[in-house]
Amino acid sequence: MLFSVILISYCLTVTGNVVIILVSLKDPKLHSPMYYFLSNLSLLDLCFTSSCVPQMLVNFWGPEKTISYTGCAIQLYIFLWLGTTECVLLVVMAVDRCVAVCHPLQYTTLMHPKLCLQLAVLAWGTGLIQSLIQSPATLRLPFCSHQRVDDIVCEVPALIQVSSADTTDIEIQILIAGVILLVVPLIIILSSYIAIAKAVLRIKSTAGKKKAFGTCTSHLLVVSLFYGTVTAVYLQPKSRYAHEQGKFLTLFYTVVTPTLNPLIYTLRNKEVKGALIRLGRRTWNIQNN
Repeated sequence: MLFSVILISYCLTVTGNVVIILVSLKDPKLHSPMYYFLSNLSLLDLCFTSSCVPQMLVNFWGPEKTISYTGCAIQLYIFLWLGTTECVLLVVMAVDRCVAVCHPLQYTTLMHPKLCLQLAVLAWGTGLIQSLIQSPATLRLPFCSHQRVDDIVCEVPALIQVSSADTTDIEIQILIAGVILLVVPLIIILSSYIAIAKAVLRIKSTAGKKKAFGTCTSHLLVVSLFYGTVTAVYLQPKSRYAHEQGKFLTLFYTVVTPTLNPLIYTLRNKEVKGALIRLGRRTWNIQNN
C-alpha cells in the first residue's frame, strides 16, 4: 500500500514539475524572474525526489530492504546538496517577491537576468559546498558494528544515530549548519513577507491586493511545508531524535512536499493556468494540422 502511494506521488511529482519547466520555457509571458526561480525549484524537486524515491520504492516492493555503502554515500551527497539548495532558493524567491511588491517600478531593473543567474548559481553552489563539507564528515564515522539504518533514506541524523563513535563534533556542525541554512533563511523570509504585507496594505485597489497576496501565499505555503519538516529533523540533538517521527517527516519532505509544490503553484496562480491552457491549445492545433 505504501509502495503504491509513493509511486503515485512520484509520478505526479515528475509530471507536475516537468510541466512547470516546459511551460516556463515555452510561454513568453512567463519569461520573468519569478518563473525563472520557479523553474529552478521544479528542477530541484525533480532531482531531489529522484535521488531517493526510486531506491525507496525498490525497498518497499521486495522483502530485502538494502542499499550498498556506495549507493548510500552517493545518496547522502546528492540528498544533502539538493536539500540545502532548496533552503537557499526559497530565500531567493522570497526576496524576489519582496522586490516585485515593494518596488514594482524598479523590479525589472533590479532583478535583471544576470542577477537572477547569479542568485541561482549561489543557491546551487551553497548546497554543493555544504554537501562536500558535511557528507565526508558523516561517512568518516565508524559503522562497522551497525549496518542497519533505521530510516527510509541515508541522511545525516539517521547515520550519526547508528555510529558507535562520539558524534558530538558532527552534531555541533549540524547545529551550526542548521542555524545558518535554516534559521537565518527563515528569518529573512519572514522579514520579506512582513515588508510585503505592509506594501500590500498600502495598495488601494482590491484586485491589486488579491493578486499580490495570491502570488505570495503560494510561496509562503511551500516554505511552511518544507522548512517545518526539515527543521524538525535537523535541529534535534541525537539523544532526542525520534525514529518514527523522523521517518515520517523525512517521507513528508522527500515525497509529499515535491508533489504538492506544482499543485500549489498551478492551482493558485492564474498566469500559470493561463499558460497551461495556451500550451494545450497549441499542442492540440499542431496535432490536428
